[in-house]
Amino acid sequence: MRNSSCDSVEDELRKELEEYKKERERVRLIVGQIGGTTSRKKENIINVVFLVLIVIILLLHFTPTKLPIEVSLEISVLLVSIKIIWMIHTKTKVDHFQFWILNSIEFRINNITRGINSLDEKIKDIEKKIAKNC
Repeated sequence: MRNSSCDSVEDELRKELEEYKKERERVRLIVGQIGGTTSRKKENIINVVFLVLIVIILLLHFTPTKLPIEVSLEISVLLVSIKIIWMIHTKTKVDHFQFWILNSIEFRINNITRGINSLDEKIKDIEKKIAKNC
């Protein structure tokens, strides 16, 4: 026969497990948005597009239209600058995500520490009660 304290402990553990599953799914969604396989494909496509544009612009110098080399170089530098800005933006998103993860870990550690301290106090109280009864 079970007592009510065992049932309450089981209920608490079930609630914690459900919270953990919800948080895990939330993290999966965020990871998918930041660095999942779809973003890797998208990133590769963008890299190829930038490279092709730069090569086309530089090759236009050798065509009969004779695009001046200064103009083609300036356009290429502009494209490379845009690419660098885009990379910085992506890096910022990743850094923010890493900070969020570390903050979540710290929050969890603090909760666990509080729980351990609470259990330690309860154990000391029980030991004192037992010592008084003996």
